[in-house]
Amino acid sequence: MPHWAYVFLCAVPILMAAGYEAEIAAWRAERESNLKSDTGWLTVAGLFWLKEGRNSFGAAAGNDIVLPRGPALAGAFEMHAGVVTGALTGEPARPLKPDSEQAADVVKIQDLTMFLIKRGDRYGIRLRDRNSSFRREFTRLRWYPIKESARVNARWVATVEKIVIPNILGQKQEDKSPGYAVFSWDGHEQRLHPTEEDGKLFFVFRDLTAGKETYPSGRFLYAEMPRAAHVVLDFNKAYNPPCAFTPYATCPLPPPQNRLHVRIEAGELKYGSVDTVH
Repeated sequence: MPHWAYVFLCAVPILMAAGYEAEIAAWRAERESNLKSDTGWLTVAGLFWLKEGRNSFGAAAGNDIVLPRGPALAGAFEMHAGVVTGALTGEPARPLKPDSEQAADVVKIQDLTMFLIKRGDRYGIRLRDRNSSFRREFTRLRWYPIKESARVNARWVATVEKIVIPNILGQKQEDKSPGYAVFSWDGHEQRLHPTEEDGKLFFVFRDLTAGKETYPSGRFLYAEMPRAAHVVLDFNKAYNPPCAFTPYATCPLPPPQNRLHVRIEAGELKYGSVDTVH
């Protein structure tokens, strides 16, 4: 073999590894940028569960929804039999669609934005504050070192089944699961059951690093849909749920099937302690 060919063959794995590390580094940088954006989780600064009837909002302490600034009485949300309308004082009330941040479904006051969420049979108003303390005091995300061994080619077992996903509100939601991934980690066979979200597999899992190096309740991971009975699980992209950054998120928790008895030393490390308010 010519010397130049030998050098080329030796260089290929190094270049591939460097390209993979650059890909993961770029993905992580984009995650942090999204988190810090005007619509990132760091701006979520309040969650107010609605009662039947009128729910006033404004900066005065007597309101049902007390805002950090703005007029003393800024407006109201009305809830009647699961239909919610909202408006600023002096404006016509309009119906709000749950879990939408489209222009027609938000109420804005200066740099504050309010929109409707629905969790089970509960309706609430989520507050975004572009000047929130979570955003102002954010430091940075921390990660395990990137390692190619954490990118696993798992066997995919297609099934038609239901999976029960709990959340931090104590609610349980039954979702469809299209199957499960089977892989080996530290010599032990593991299984993870996803739901399907936006055309991808969505895993909520917990491993033995949780509460120590990683966020206590667990982490999230997306994967592309399976091909030829295989799915790639890249744990370098495992990341913290929104509850790691704001107490006003309503995060899903790992189902029993996804509580792993191994240490997944890859992906995002815990950010800090956020006391959940619900």
